[in-house]
Amino acid sequence: MAQAKPIPDLAARRGYHHGNLREALLEGAKQLVGERGPQAFTLTEAARRAGVSPSAPYRHFKDREEVLAELCRRGFTLFSQRLQAAAGGTSDAAEALRRMGPAYLAFAREEPGYYAAMFSVQSEETAGEAEKGSPFEALTGTIGALLPGGEGLAGRTPRLVAMQVWALSHGVAMLERAGMPAPESGAPAAEAVLEKGVKALLGRM
Repeated sequence: MAQAKPIPDLAARRGYHHGNLREALLEGAKQLVGERGPQAFTLTEAARRAGVSPSAPYRHFKDREEVLAELCRRGFTLFSQRLQAAAGGTSDAAEALRRMGPAYLAFAREEPGYYAAMFSVQSEETAGEAEKGSPFEALTGTIGALLPGGEGLAGRTPRLVAMQVWALSHGVAMLERAGMPAPESGAPAAEAVLEKGVKALLGRM
């Protein structure tokens, strides 16, 4: 098996500034998490990919869990920005929600390292990132705007419906990441599955 190459231009450097080293290690860790999953990477591998010694990560991080926590935090920040940007530019809440589906799937495809770290089992602090004014709150606000005053919720709150929409979105994204169903199976595209699923969910309210 070919050895992973260090991040371009970083392996040859030896006069790191602390900020550059930290970013290089995070980038290496993000690549590894995207390739192997959050439980299968080590700080030693991240250091190797960044082109530094195995002890270098400990100048900036206590352990691998702290690295995952930082990837989680950055991931949710970027994820929230992507969803909010997709939903922006329209005053129609239904249209905003429709635009958020493809943006959700695009993020999972384009940022597999962040996405995997975001949904890995971590501390209570990092688990809370999902609800700190991030994608979950964006979904809650959009769904609340769809049903002002809570009308038609059939006993459910916008927060509960947002959780259901998020669960559906995450499920579709994870199935696609796992290659299921296979493209040759003739199954509809992930975007179509998600759009129809969200419409069905909202239609039952």
